[in-house]
Amino acid sequence: MELTDLYQQFRNPDTIRALSESINKLASDIKSNINIMEVCGGHTHTIMKYGLNQLLPNNIKFIHGPGCPVCIMPKERIDHAATLAQLPDVILLTLGDMIRVPGSKGNLAKFRAKGADIRPLYDPMDALTIAKDNPDKKVIFFAIGFETSTPMTAVLIDQAEKQQINNLLFHINHVLVPPAIDAVMADTNSKVNAFIGPAHVSVISGAKIYRPAVEKYQTPVVVSGFEPVDVMESILRIVQQKHADIAELDIQYSRAVTEEGNLTAQALIDQYLTIRDTFRWRGLGPIPNSALKLKDKFAHRDAEIIYMTNLPTAEIDDHKACQCGDILRGLSSPPDCKVFGRGCSPETPLGSCMVSSEGACNAYYRYAGVNHVHP
Repeated sequence: MELTDLYQQFRNPDTIRALSESINKLASDIKSNINIMEVCGGHTHTIMKYGLNQLLPNNIKFIHGPGCPVCIMPKERIDHAATLAQLPDVILLTLGDMIRVPGSKGNLAKFRAKGADIRPLYDPMDALTIAKDNPDKKVIFFAIGFETSTPMTAVLIDQAEKQQINNLLFHINHVLVPPAIDAVMADTNSKVNAFIGPAHVSVISGAKIYRPAVEKYQTPVVVSGFEPVDVMESILRIVQQKHADIAELDIQYSRAVTEEGNLTAQALIDQYLTIRDTFRWRGLGPIPNSALKLKDKFAHRDAEIIYMTNLPTAEIDDHKACQCGDILRGLSSPPDCKVFGRGCSPETPLGSCMVSSEGACNAYYRYAGVNHVHP
């Protein structure tokens, strides 16, 4: 699609204004608040970058969810990466955003500056080449992400097995969206009563994964694309459901998302990965069945097992002044945090909500004009 076509179809100001008018008109008949959690940080950035929140009535509120894989990574898992990187003859690979996320003793960039061989990947397939080029090293891929990036890790494992690249190991940190939604809704303090479902996750897993939450909590879920018109149309569909007093699963992003998802990718994931009993999410705490790990038959590639005695086991809380946990649970907004825009900025992040390009604090800092709210 040409850029001009994209603009006309998905970023057209007239279309956005028309959607805004429809939303405002319909929402005026609804007396209660519509508290929408956009699970994915990509949606947060669209909302803030294009000022969509300013086009909506006062009874529509956004709650920024935990759909940023860097933001929910607890410090102890980052400490795992730092520990592995400092072992003799180890090359640690991970995705770019992880390099700057603070662990309890600093971020990976700090350890790289001290001599650890830590390499950010922009194409995960490069892990195969790096491992083949360094046969005398243990190359460990610190894998992160939701259902979106999990197939790529499965492909790497598959190729490492087929090509017998025996020095390529994995530290798996892939997490799942539905258990996080369940944890948010199960919290008695939660104000969420509607969800904008993440698009890229849904391309892989299919929209079907949200149906249990819709039925259990009678909460609308609309799977949305990332363009401004996508998001505004999804909000309108939520308002229409609220106006009709129904709760349904709806796919706005039908040009890419189906009910069933990518069955080939799902099968490849199932071949190599399985559900963990529990995983601790930054801000949300331990959530049962919310993450993946390597299957037992691939323990020879599992860095957590191979280096078990080297890895720290203590759970580590965030900086006391950082409210990232409350923000991820929808109990606070970024400007509520006392260090937002002062001690905490994209250049000097105290918490993961600021360090990631998908983090809610990062979005507010860049787009909302509230980057120094506590004089």
